[in-house]
Amino acid sequence: MSSLTPANLTIRPRHMDFSLPDPLPRHWHSNDPFKTHFFNAMSVLFPDGERFFIDSVRYFRDQITDPVLKEQIRGFIGQEGHHSREHIDYNNRLRDLGYDINHLETRVKKRIRFVQKNFSAERQLAGTVAMEHFTAIMANAMLRDPQWIEGATPNLKQLWRWHALEETEHKAVAFDVYMQVCGDRKILRRAMRQSTFFFLKDVTQGTWHMMKKDGELSVKSWFKGMLWLWGPNGFFSHLISDYRDFYKADFHPWQHNNADLMESVAREFEGLPA
Repeated sequence: MSSLTPANLTIRPRHMDFSLPDPLPRHWHSNDPFKTHFFNAMSVLFPDGERFFIDSVRYFRDQITDPVLKEQIRGFIGQEGHHSREHIDYNNRLRDLGYDINHLETRVKKRIRFVQKNFSAERQLAGTVAMEHFTAIMANAMLRDPQWIEGATPNLKQLWRWHALEETEHKAVAFDVYMQVCGDRKILRRAMRQSTFFFLKDVTQGTWHMMKKDGELSVKSWFKGMLWLWGPNGFFSHLISDYRDFYKADFHPWQHNNADLMESVAREFEGLPA
């Protein structure tokens, strides 16, 4: 299939300095432990996850002959590399607050090592495609509806909006590479089911651990958090339709065309080093 990626799309890393507070506010998102630790738990996954994404795409770079896609791969690798570095700093601030980040990261590292040892390069790339779709639809929701990050400490709000913007910009790169070098949608669908399970599992465990460490874990606080995620107007509930689109026979990430939103948010970061 032909790519639906906008022809004029430029993917470039922005060199950011968020000057995160030190120490990090314990409940930086609206003074709400669940919201804060939901985002913190995602951050724990990113350094190793982003490096895996880079490796899985870079493996096939020499097989790509389209000069536009080759340049987009370069931008993808640059952006993901910067994301990994920023979240390493972020996660170190979480360590300083006493959370067992090493334990949470070890689970992710072990799973990635297992995948790299036992799965083909094509299946590893399929996993990257699946997670890139997941992050893209979360990014779209966060950028389109400010309520999901409203009330956050300004530095962290900017970090998450920057990350969401760049996830939007490169959301189709891994997909377009996969369709050129493999194209088997059955493998993609299986990868999405597996990725969904492990992402939700890891984020739940991370959120649970940090809330428990704070002494904020209770039936009431957990139920309230689950409503924020899965209730009728919950964050994840808003993603279900876009998530299901991935399983369609003709799906392409840019069928969810949010280029106008992307360009609007990008203006927030104009004039910053690139």
